[in-house]
Amino acid sequence: MQVREEGFRFEVENGVCAITLDRPDRINALTFASYAALRDAFHAIAERPEIRVVLLRGEGPKGFCSGGDVRDIIGQLFSRDMQGLLEFTRLTGSLVHAIHTCKVPVIAALHGVVCGAGAVIAIASDVRIAAPDARIAFLFPKVGLSGADMGASWLLPRIVGYGRAAEMLFTGDFVDATTAERIGLFNRIVPSESLLAEAHALAKRIADGPAFAHAMTKKMLDYEQHVDFATGIEAEAQAQAICMQHPDFREAYDANVGKRPPRFK
Repeated sequence: MQVREEGFRFEVENGVCAITLDRPDRINALTFASYAALRDAFHAIAERPEIRVVLLRGEGPKGFCSGGDVRDIIGQLFSRDMQGLLEFTRLTGSLVHAIHTCKVPVIAALHGVVCGAGAVIAIASDVRIAAPDARIAFLFPKVGLSGADMGASWLLPRIVGYGRAAEMLFTGDFVDATTAERIGLFNRIVPSESLLAEAHALAKRIADGPAFAHAMTKKMLDYEQHVDFATGIEAEAQAQAICMQHPDFREAYDANVGKRPPRFK
């Protein structure tokens, strides 16, 4: 069943939660309300075990997301004091945190304009599949703001390296799909007409896999960015031992012996 929220809609089918940013007339720009509603939707996923992967996309031909809505947000920010501004910046950051720490894998299907907050949402996702027309920019310096916004300066260097991240965050320039794929910012480029099908196929493949183990993989990917190699090896040893106690480990073995597809919990 499809559910509509502030600025987006979502539906869950066969383990895949499809979240569609749904303000195509504004290139899916986010508002105060949609930042909060989208954050809350990602938090709620933790309470829904039937959700095994999230597919995030934007409605309309112009793009995935053009960031925060200038008409709805910027004018109001000029009237806020420091505390009021912090409330807003912490709100936007809380959305990115919710996406990055979501217990299930998040796949972003990108097309057209992917900029500002939309760009940070994209890099907070685990996998980015793009159409040839996708172009991404961290536009914040273009409007007199720091390129380090919503977690961009934490996430981006870990994907493309410090030098490339610094250039993108200092200039705010758009990066085309071909370049983004070459530097590892996009996982792959697919034809525009098959973008959604390709992204959904990957989402379904992950959803059919061992959800407990995938959640552990995501947790380890995040945790091991902060520790030395020896600590990472030990963390993986403990994580894998935990996974070996889960019924999915036995199910995978029994399915292999029985020459049938596994039926993961």
